[in-house]
Amino acid sequence: MNSRANRSPYAAWWWTIDRMALLLMLALITIGLMLAFAASPAATGGPLTAGDFRYTIKQILFAVIAAGILGSASVLSLKQLKIAAAITFAVALIGSALVLVIGTEVLGAKRSIEMGLFSLQPSEFLKPGFAVLAAAIIADRQAMALPKPVITLLLIVPAIAILLLQPDVGQTTLLLALWGALLFFSGAPMFWMAALGGGTAGLGAAAYMLFPHVHHRIDQFLNPTDTGYQTGLALKAFAHGGLTGVGPGAGTIKYRIPEAHSDFIFAVAGEEFGLILCAVIALLFGFLTIRLLLRAASQRDRFSQLAGAGLAIVTAFQAFINMGVAVNLLPAKGMTLPFISSGGSSLFAVALTMGFALAVTRQRPQLGTRESSLLELWGVRA
Repeated sequence: MNSRANRSPYAAWWWTIDRMALLLMLALITIGLMLAFAASPAATGGPLTAGDFRYTIKQILFAVIAAGILGSASVLSLKQLKIAAAITFAVALIGSALVLVIGTEVLGAKRSIEMGLFSLQPSEFLKPGFAVLAAAIIADRQAMALPKPVITLLLIVPAIAILLLQPDVGQTTLLLALWGALLFFSGAPMFWMAALGGGTAGLGAAAYMLFPHVHHRIDQFLNPTDTGYQTGLALKAFAHGGLTGVGPGAGTIKYRIPEAHSDFIFAVAGEEFGLILCAVIALLFGFLTIRLLLRAASQRDRFSQLAGAGLAIVTAFQAFINMGVAVNLLPAKGMTLPFISSGGSSLFAVALTMGFALAVTRQRPQLGTRESSLLELWGVRA
């Protein structure tokens, strides 16, 4: 069935996909389900209150849907991928704007829309859409009326404005980092890199002055005597777990950590499974990132190189921020750990991101291929 001589659609997908990267992704999803079992009682109960496994059941359902998203996205052709990314970015942008009107407010911020079974956070889907769409613009062989970095800037400015109105500084940081990575990999002039650095610094200073929670978190991070409530408990969880952990279900500090099933699930891993599992998670993300970057670098066309690198970098950066916050290397951000944190929006968005990455890095025939320009994708002849 899996013979290279087999010409079925499944065989064509199997022999062209990056199977090592796919295996790493499935390993991270499996660890996420394992940690959902560990964190669910803490998220639904307390030290003196019995919890249940409702988050685990939901996460299993989300994982099945995410696997479908991952597989479906990975079969797209480059032309289909560009169209899917443009639609994803547009819908995510509209959804993020709607959040300001009909979204659920939590601690002074509106970031999600209640969907019954889960809360949908449209901003999560801005990243894969922008990564592919911006790469397509930068790599397009057609001359454009404006410099290509300017066109990508015009795309990202509305998204940044909406995210800051919510406010969501974490997603803003990721989008700016993604844009910077795409400009860097494309060999953009130093003027653009300097402008991006200056603009990011300006936005950071403005966020520090305008948003009390950002001001508080940064001041707390810079204070050597105050680690903060959540981070302090996370550090205690790591210390309690030691090298091998206290064992599945035996953790006690996890019951006191807010958002133990999502933002601070890395601390649950440290307490119950120890430094060993934390190192495994970090290594899996490292191997996956390097694998995707090498695979992207080996592609023949510039679009695949840029899109593959951007998709890999944004996921790696999000994982680095989440783990860095948990061990007090970075100020608290309120950001999920890709593949592992509980929640439908996060898992679906990272599945789409990695599905796009698998699609763009597939092995394709060298002869008879001609990638369409952006205008040709929409039926406009060059």
